[in-house]
Amino acid sequence: MLAFPVIAQSDPTLADFWDGLAEWVLETADVGLPIGESDTLLRPDGTYWSYLHASDQSAGIVDQCGEPVAFPGCLTLWRSADGAQSFALAEPMCLMACQSCPCDDVRDHITAQQYPRVAVAEDGQHYLAYEWHAQVMLRRSDDGLNWSDWSYLLTPGGTWPSSYAPCTPTEKIGPHPNIRGEVHDCLVGAPPGLYIDGNTLYVFVAAGSAPGHMRCYKGDRHGDLGRLQRCQTDPLFEGAPEYGPTEITSGPEIAAYFDFRYVSSAEVMKVGDRYYMAYEGIRGPDQLERGMDTQFGLGFARSTTSAIDGPWEKFPGNPVIQPVAFNWGIGHADLLLIDGQTVMITATSQETRGRYVLRWK
Repeated sequence: MLAFPVIAQSDPTLADFWDGLAEWVLETADVGLPIGESDTLLRPDGTYWSYLHASDQSAGIVDQCGEPVAFPGCLTLWRSADGAQSFALAEPMCLMACQSCPCDDVRDHITAQQYPRVAVAEDGQHYLAYEWHAQVMLRRSDDGLNWSDWSYLLTPGGTWPSSYAPCTPTEKIGPHPNIRGEVHDCLVGAPPGLYIDGNTLYVFVAAGSAPGHMRCYKGDRHGDLGRLQRCQTDPLFEGAPEYGPTEITSGPEIAAYFDFRYVSSAEVMKVGDRYYMAYEGIRGPDQLERGMDTQFGLGFARSTTSAIDGPWEKFPGNPVIQPVAFNWGIGHADLLLIDGQTVMITATSQETRGRYVLRWK
């Protein structure tokens, strides 16, 4: 009898997921991270650090002056020594110190260091992007612990009225069937994303609303972070062009409309010669004048060429993991490659974040 060698099958990649050959499987429902958007990195010593915005309400966080931090909170550091299976809070205190006491939100952003993204270059330089009241702030660090002063990604940024400064059609805030009386009609900012390619830093932001768009800025990471330039393709891709049937607010019928209001929270991973992105899509409030967004989903997109700042396409099976619902945090996902296995950390409930792994179907 002839004996044939057994060839071990490698773990699936995001390219296999896109081709329908792999699926996300929940491995751990609660990795110890409280609800609040996070970003997780592998450290040189083999441990994992997760940067997460948290508050006194979510995790008993105090600022550097000893005062409880109001919701939504400041940047905190959580550590894992078991391969990102579980995390523990390093210290119940904001990672970045205020310039003086008492802390001031305008000066220190102490209650709104939201939706953090952290990227590390080959030389060990760390870069941080977060949202402060819809505006994107950027900082640098040599060690991931001590951060520089902040820089605005751009001015104007966040939301503003076109009477103050005109905006392009991509940046316009359009009408939403369940929102009345928008004060501002322009948007660039909101939950950001980061990616480093050599000496080039890419920052991904939301542009416009109803419909939302994904935009990116790029520039020399060693230069002035407040002078990044808009990427070649604008936008990279667009959310759903309409809200859809207003009488339908749940179920598979609204999947096509899940990213109508906002497209943001980019997390980018390169596989082969293409770039893949997890992002948050928000359809918006499900009732007139509800006052908050209630319909969230996790989407994927990929570059159509080998250029990160060229056009992108959305995954036809969006949204993934969970149906569109009041599951905030689901769209802000961390993508990791751990021993060849593609891992994703994202919300598993309104109180917990968990770990998914990509497995062959």
